[in-house]
Amino acid sequence: MTQDDATQIGAMDALRVFDRGEYDLLQPVDIEGLRAHNRANKSKALVDKRMTEKEAVSRFFEDGQYLGIELYGTVRCPMSVVREVIRQIRDRNITNLRICGQGCFEQELLANTGAIKGSDWTYTGLEVYGISPSWRRAVESGAVERVCEWSNAAIAWRFKAAGMGVPFLPVQVMQGTDTLRCSSAMVIENPYGAGKVALVPALIVDLGLIHVSRADKYGNCQIDGISGFAREMSRASKRLIVSAEEIVDTDVIREHPDRTQIPYFLVDAVVEAPFGSHPGEMAGAYVRDEPHIKSYYQDAQDAEKAQTYMEKWIYAVPDHEQYLDLVGRDHLESLRLGRDV
Repeated sequence: MTQDDATQIGAMDALRVFDRGEYDLLQPVDIEGLRAHNRANKSKALVDKRMTEKEAVSRFFEDGQYLGIELYGTVRCPMSVVREVIRQIRDRNITNLRICGQGCFEQELLANTGAIKGSDWTYTGLEVYGISPSWRRAVESGAVERVCEWSNAAIAWRFKAAGMGVPFLPVQVMQGTDTLRCSSAMVIENPYGAGKVALVPALIVDLGLIHVSRADKYGNCQIDGISGFAREMSRASKRLIVSAEEIVDTDVIREHPDRTQIPYFLVDAVVEAPFGSHPGEMAGAYVRDEPHIKSYYQDAQDAEKAQTYMEKWIYAVPDHEQYLDLVGRDHLESLRLGRDV
């Protein structure tokens, strides 16, 4: 086959693009860069990775990063690490972050920092209480400069593509909707038959934050209950901080290896954080703190009161242990599942 023949065949086989999102990518699709980073930084050695929130965030969090925070609503949100991120945003004058927005309470608090400049979002709200007041103010005021929309499934598949080492995945979501129009996806002709297929680009995370039920000191992680998109995002993260309700001996992990969602070599730091999801909940461990969330929602209708919350519950509290003291140990115990009543 000559070069001219190949060119002609390529022209005939060119795929038709039916639709395309209007928004530019917030994060480059650099699959080879992710591979190179992992080869250089993701050791297979069994290294003790235990750190405090402050140590982990100081080491791996930088201005200009794209942050991924994994959760399911308020279930299993890495709140102890998020609060430390917020402290360091102020203390280190962090001003330019992008984020995957698929959250509730944690993104509402991050909006109060003014550091979030762009978001690939799916849903941001306080669920039964309504639209996130601080996040809405940040977007409507232009403090969040760029917003790109995706479905919940599309975001998970974007992470999956990055973890698989491919630049995109073909899916059947968002087609014919304004969500696609406000995204960076495209719709092309099905190359293997009739019809159309949407392409969602891989999403690589500079720093991922995930809270799990238990982990060992090396970073092998197990999750009870809904796993959200922990598997996908952990494999798409250049750096990964994992907080855990408890750090257990590796033999405990090995008793049920099928429950290990995240293997140790993906993890850069392991933080022990009991009640680390508060005021959210943990499957099988504790319920969410409804009065706390409702009180914040009511106060956050006013920007000054939202900042008062930030001062009391984050900036004035140096670490997670003192945050738990402020919440009240007896109150936290009352949230536990299976407690005597």
